[in-house]
Amino acid sequence: HRKRYLASQILMFSTLVFEDQCKMLTLSLSPACVCSRYGLMGRLKRILLWVLGVYITIPFLVKLCPSIQAKLVFLNFVRLPYFIDLKRPQDHGLNHTYNFYLQPETGVNIGVWHTVPDQMWKEAQGKDREWYDSTFKSPYPVMLYLHGNAGTRGGDHRVQLYKVLSLLGYHVVTFDYRGWGDSDGSPSESGMTSDALFLYQWMKERVGSKPLNVWGHSLGTGVATNLVRRLCDRGTPPNSLVLESPFTNIREEAKSHPFSMVYRYLPGFEWFFLDTISANDIRFASDENVDHISCPLLILHAEDDSVVPFHLGKKLYNIASQSKSLSGHKLQFIPFPVSLAYKHKFIYRSPELCAHIHCGKKCFTVDNLCNDLRPTEQK
Repeated sequence: HRKRYLASQILMFSTLVFEDQCKMLTLSLSPACVCSRYGLMGRLKRILLWVLGVYITIPFLVKLCPSIQAKLVFLNFVRLPYFIDLKRPQDHGLNHTYNFYLQPETGVNIGVWHTVPDQMWKEAQGKDREWYDSTFKSPYPVMLYLHGNAGTRGGDHRVQLYKVLSLLGYHVVTFDYRGWGDSDGSPSESGMTSDALFLYQWMKERVGSKPLNVWGHSLGTGVATNLVRRLCDRGTPPNSLVLESPFTNIREEAKSHPFSMVYRYLPGFEWFFLDTISANDIRFASDENVDHISCPLLILHAEDDSVVPFHLGKKLYNIASQSKSLSGHKLQFIPFPVSLAYKHKFIYRSPELCAHIHCGKKCFTVDNLCNDLRPTEQK
C-alpha cells in the first residue's frame, strides 16, 4: 500500500509539472508573445543601426569640419571644476596667491596666478600686485607652469602641485592660455606658445639672473618644448625644463589616446582624424624640439598613465638622449610604477618628488626644503 501511495503521488506531481510546461509552451507560441518578441528584436535592430550610423557619420563630420577636431584636442570648453571664481585663488587654499591679467597682444587678456613661496605666506596676506611683483627680487627660484588641455589654472591637481612647489620654496606663476578659463581669444598652438613666451619674458624682466624654470604637464609639455626651443634658439635658455606626462607629437598622442580606441583600426583613420589635426596647424612636435633644447631636462611619467601612455614619454626620452643640443646637460627620466597609482595627473603626490626636481644642482637650489615636504605628503 505504501509503494502504491508513493507511486500515485509521484504520478500526480509529474502530471502537474507536465501541465505547467504545456501552459508555458502555449503562451510562448501565442500571437501576443511572438509579437512582443519580434517587437523587441525590431527595437534592438533600430538601436544598432542608429549606433552604426553615428559611428560612420562622425569621421566624415570631423573631416568636413576640422574645427571639431581642434576642439577635441584643446577641450578648452570643458571648464572643470565648474562654478569657480578664478579671481579668488584663496577659495582653493591658495591664500598666498594673487590673481591678475596681462595683455600679450591687443584685445587679448590672459588670467595669471602668482603664488609666492610658502616661507612668505604670512607676509603675503592682504598684499597687492605691486608687493607680489616685488617678491621676484627675493632669493627664491621661479617656476613657470604650463597646464594641459581641459579645465583651467584652478584645476585641483594643478592647485595641489602649486602648493608642493611653493612649499619647496618656489615662486609659481601659471596662467590660462587664450581661450581657456577667463582668458580672451580662441585656442591655437601658435597662440598658446605666444602666450607662454610673452609671460616668460615678463617674468624674466622681474627675475633677472635668478633661476627661472619651466614645467609643462600633458598638452602643456608640447607648449613647453615649443617655448624652450625658441628660447634656446635665441641663446637665452631657461635654467631647466620639467616635462610631466609628455608625448612625442600630437599625432602619436591622438593615435594612442583612449578616445581614439573605437576608430583606431578603422580604414582611413589617419586620413579622417590625424590629418585633420595637422590641417588645424596643430603639431606639438616635442620629438623635434628636443633637438634644439640646450638646458637640463627632467621627464616624469607614471607607468599607469592611460591618457598619455607611458611608452610615449619613454620614447621622447630616448630621442632626447640622442640630441646633440642636450649633450653636456643633465637629462633624466623618472618612471613611477603602477603600484603608486599616480596615473595621468597625480605625480604631485610622490614623497620623492622633491628629490627628483632637485636632481640638478645647477637648476634647483633649495634642497634644504626637501625635509619639509615629506611629512606633509605622508599625512
